[in-house]
Amino acid sequence: MKQRIKQYLLLTCALLTLIPAVHAQDEIELTSFNIDQAIAYAMKHSYVLHNTKQDITIAQKKVWETISTGLPQVSGTANYNWFPSLPVSLIPADFFGGEKGEFISVKFGQDFNSDFGLSVNQLIFDGSYIVGVGSAQLYLDLAKQANEKTEIDIREAVTQAYYMVLISERYKEVMLENQANTERLYNETKIYFDNGFRESQDVDQLKILLKTAENEVLRSDRELSIAKTVLKYTMGYNMNSEIELVDQIETFVLPLIGEQNRVQLDLINHIDYRMAVSNFESSYKLLRLEKAAYLPSLNGFFSYTKTAYGNEANLFKQEWYPSSLVGFKASIPIFNSGMKHARVQQAKLELDKAATQQKLTELTLQRDYLTAKAQMETAKERYINDRENRDLAKSILDKTHIKFINGMISSAELSQQESQYITTFQAIVNSTLQLLQADLQLKKAAGAL
Repeated sequence: MKQRIKQYLLLTCALLTLIPAVHAQDEIELTSFNIDQAIAYAMKHSYVLHNTKQDITIAQKKVWETISTGLPQVSGTANYNWFPSLPVSLIPADFFGGEKGEFISVKFGQDFNSDFGLSVNQLIFDGSYIVGVGSAQLYLDLAKQANEKTEIDIREAVTQAYYMVLISERYKEVMLENQANTERLYNETKIYFDNGFRESQDVDQLKILLKTAENEVLRSDRELSIAKTVLKYTMGYNMNSEIELVDQIETFVLPLIGEQNRVQLDLINHIDYRMAVSNFESSYKLLRLEKAAYLPSLNGFFSYTKTAYGNEANLFKQEWYPSSLVGFKASIPIFNSGMKHARVQQAKLELDKAATQQKLTELTLQRDYLTAKAQMETAKERYINDRENRDLAKSILDKTHIKFINGMISSAELSQQESQYITTFQAIVNSTLQLLQADLQLKKAAGAL
């Protein structure tokens, strides 16, 4: 039982490394939780969930970023220039009546000039822009789905850790009860021995049983402490604070035994299937984007500028000369050596892969559901059998106690029945945990978690 408990704890910890949680706030409102409160607390304090929510906000900003590229773009410019030495140009001298073959040096311009202006650009048509806006919305949907899947993982981890604490608490209770009964028998037997009605072997045998019971209590206490630590970590609860659980293990187990399975696979709403569909849609958008690269684009623009010149640094006293420009720019792809064709073919292959992955996801989810359903039935049958064995072992142990007290059996036989009861109780603990985990896996496989 010790090894099985450790295995389950290791599995839980492995899952939790994927979804770490933040530390609890300094002021903790609750110290006791039912399962729903524990999950709600974890949802509020998860690091990863915080990041996935930020991803949604980033995606929303990305949508607007994409949309804004097709809206008017306005920019302003300003320049101020000083020429310590104006550029010199040579002009043939015969232009001014000079000798042919000679040149006259001339400086054009003035020492200072300045200009400022405003330009407006507007996208009129671009196929890539139209596809890009739709792709940005899909990016937002993917971010929301990633956040939803993280929430499912957190619910699974918290529920599993919660179950582990409840089972550890129940195991500790039974071990304490067993220790108390063994201690009572030991004390009674020692009194009988002191009065000459028992052999020393009986006392020694019960002392061994008592030490074994004490070790089981210590072990169960450590395992409970570990289970609570795992739960606190999963919830983002303060590690130094005490935590109590409101629910009882029977709250979760009895409904599973008393009714038939009502959890059915909801393929269309399953998060994994919806993510596969979104992946297909993303590949389709990419194909459209590559095809849109063949289309021409058209932009309109307008600019207005004012310029001043002078030989003094203060140009505000000079006259400013305005100029304006309105135009259109068309970009038409003509030839790119097959680059666009190759990219379209790649996008088609990616689309085919996405379609295959979507079908594979559908089959995988159906397989996982049927497997989880069968495992649930197996876990239920094993739990019922182990519960009957535990009850029988407890009945036998109680009768053995009576026989031992009355001197009808030896301490060796009592020890044997004690060990049998501990073994059957460990079995019911394992089967209880397997039953709860099977139910959890079935709900997750069905998309109902």
